[in-house]
Order: sequence, then C-alpha cells, then structure tokens
Amino acid sequence: MVFKSINPYTEEVNWEYDSFSFEDCEAHIKKSRAAFSEWSSLSIEERTGYLARAAEVLRKNSDIYAEIITKEMGKPIKQSRAEVQKCALVCDYYVKNAAEFLKNEFVDTGAEKSYVSFEPLGVILGIMPWNFPFWQVFKFAIPAICAGNVCVLKHASNVPRSALEVEKIFLEAGFPEYVFKSLLIDSRTAMEIIKKDMVDGISLTGSINAGSEIGELAGKTIKPFVLELGGSDPFIVLEDADIGRAAQAAAKSRFLNSGQGCIAAKRFIVLEAIIEDFTKTFELEVNKLKVGNPMDEETDIGPVARKEFVKDLEKILEDATKKGAKPLIYGKDCEKGFFFKPTIIPAASLDMEACSVEVFGPIAPLITVKDDDEAVNVANSTEFGLGAEVWSGNLDRAEKMAKRIRSGFVAVNGMVRSDPRLPFGGVKKSGIGRELSHYGLKEFTNIKATVVNK
Repeated sequence: MVFKSINPYTEEVNWEYDSFSFEDCEAHIKKSRAAFSEWSSLSIEERTGYLARAAEVLRKNSDIYAEIITKEMGKPIKQSRAEVQKCALVCDYYVKNAAEFLKNEFVDTGAEKSYVSFEPLGVILGIMPWNFPFWQVFKFAIPAICAGNVCVLKHASNVPRSALEVEKIFLEAGFPEYVFKSLLIDSRTAMEIIKKDMVDGISLTGSINAGSEIGELAGKTIKPFVLELGGSDPFIVLEDADIGRAAQAAAKSRFLNSGQGCIAAKRFIVLEAIIEDFTKTFELEVNKLKVGNPMDEETDIGPVARKEFVKDLEKILEDATKKGAKPLIYGKDCEKGFFFKPTIIPAASLDMEACSVEVFGPIAPLITVKDDDEAVNVANSTEFGLGAEVWSGNLDRAEKMAKRIRSGFVAVNGMVRSDPRLPFGGVKKSGIGRELSHYGLKEFTNIKATVVNK
C-alpha cells in the first residue's frame, strides 16, 4: 500500500510513502519496548529536559512545519503556524509542571509511610486524525512521554509527511530512538497491533465507530484507553449577550480550519428575541472571511482536506434544502481545490442532518428557541457532549445554564479551545477519559498505592 499526500488546493500529489508491513511494526514496537526500559528509568527532571529541547525545535522550524501542514490538509498558513506554536506551548507546560503533578501523594493511614505514586505503563499507541496533524499528536504524546511511557503513532493516511516530520522533531531534540515512533499503517494493521496485545494503552481521536471498535478491542485485551470522538457543540446566544462579540466569535469558532474541528461551534442556538439582529451581524462577520489559497497570509478559509468531504457537505446542504432551508452562501468560486464555501442555514430545524450529525466543514445552522429551558434542551439533544459556548451579559445566568449542559467543556463569553492547563475530553458519545492538564498526564500511569510498616 502507498500513502499519498495530496494537496487539497492544487489537487497534486505532494509526497508518496510505502506503508509498513505488520512484520515491520512488530520489529519497531519491540525496539520501542526496549527504549521504554531506559526512558522510564530517567527522572522526571531528565525527561522534561528533552521536552524543553522539543519546544526549541518546534519554534526554530515553525515555518517549515506550517508549510507541511498546509500542503497536506489545506489549513490556512497562519493557522498552521499557530498550531505549531501551540505544540511548543504544551511542551513548556509540562516542563514547568510535570514534577509537581507526578510527585508522590502521601496519605496518613497510621502506617510508617503510605503514598500513591504514578508509574508509566509502557508502549502507548496513538491513533490520530488529520485536522490538526501536529497538535493532535503532541496533545496525546507529550503527557504520555513525560510520564515515562513511549509512544507509537498511527496517523491519518492523508498526512504521512506530518507523521514522519513529528518523529524527526523528537530525534532532533535528542530523545533516545524509539521513545516516539511513527508507523505508516492502515487502520486494519493498527487493529491487529491491539488484538495481538503488542501495546499497553491506546489513545484515539476519531469517529464514534472507530471509538467503539477500539473500546471493544481494548476491553478484550484489558488495556486502558482514551477516546476523543468529536462533537456537535452548541453555541448559545441569550438576549442579553453582546451580539457583536458573539457574532465575531461565532464566525471564528465555526469557520476556523475550514470548519474541520472537533470543538468548533456547530449548532447556533439563539433566543427568538434577538435572532434577527444576530443573524444580520453573523452574516456580516462571515462575509469578511477570505476564501482562497491557503498559502496566502490573508486567507481565512482554505479547502477542506479531501475531495470526498465536499460531496459529504453537499449532501448535508441538500438535506437541509429539502426540509425547507434557504441557505446563505458566501465567498467566490475557486478554479481549483476541494472548496466548500462558507454557508449559513437560517431557521434550521432539528430534523436536519446539519443539526444532528457532526458536520466537519463550513456550514452553520441557526436554531431559534424561545427561552433558556428550550436552549438547554436543544443543546443536550445530540449524542455528543464535547464542548459548548454560552453568551450572556448576566454571568450568574450563564453559569447556571453551563451547569445544565452535558459536555466536557463550557466556555462563557468565549471560545472553546484546548488548553494544556485544562482537561480536554467529552461525555456521552464524545468519548472517555481526558487529555492535557494533570488529569491527562495520569491517564497512562499505574496509580500505585504503597504502604510501609516498621
């Protein structure tokens, strides 16, 4: 099998790589396990020293890495550069905090000494998506590696160069070989690796179907796992909100990365009293966005990552139109590339696919509600529960509403965004477990109790 990296803007092949055989993977994972023995024996301070050098490599080469991201999956170059910088920030965070997070916790049990320690598990397999091809990997790998584990990566098939480049970052930063290893493999091979009991934990960011399959296999082999399975995040605007600020954030949250984000706002739930004003203001903000060549510094919306995604989005729009929607479409036609123009669906109904599935692209349905209770009911009406936003001038009201929303993250008067300082993950079918913060750092550790008596 050959992995082809196709430029979503030029539609040309960037790079081609042969896939690894299962035998290749066995050999590589064996070396990763040997590397674990050495890596896990280092002190936390020694391990974080390597992380600090990884941050330096990321910052030094950020323009190079940003260009690879943009060529592989079409993200506007200024957003790709920000993604690389965020990878450096997650390294900085654990350099500063890991020793405190992983120190022994002493407990008074009446014994001479009792404590809880956090010990690494071994080889952790990461199965990561293409939409943030560097950040998704660093978000998973840096906490796991910092805790003393080693990582192997199965990246999305359309971003093989990103997978290989991330491995090079670890090597350039001086990490011992096989502390991090990219495996160019398909999903079937990744599943075989889990079935054969070759790894000690699995972290997946992907679809519900993939999460269900991984969860079943991990259960059979008794392995810990973290699943981040996407969302259909509600963006609630109450009548006392600053409509200008809310509309500006709505445009950014929905159309960043061409709408291809797990935590992008996807359903805009607006109180009836302000729906007209919000819609007009939102339209103005969307109309400001520049669609075009993602290598252009002025571009806000590039192509979607793959050709077939355009057809998927067209079907969602066709479904909405059949059910009475009159979509508002913005942006100029582009002569080439996998483009889908930013689209607003006013007066969207809950039976539309645009309001019920995870829409990975620049479509924004507006749902009108009468009051706070209806807003919460609509927000909670999907199988997802990743993020949510509430916009209101009354913080007490907004926080009370936030408490009623079933999600892993709620932002009041701000955008949902992953932050190394905060746990990241969802409830319901948005996933299991947490990434980032001290919670994510401990996901792939043995939380061991030790009691010492005289």
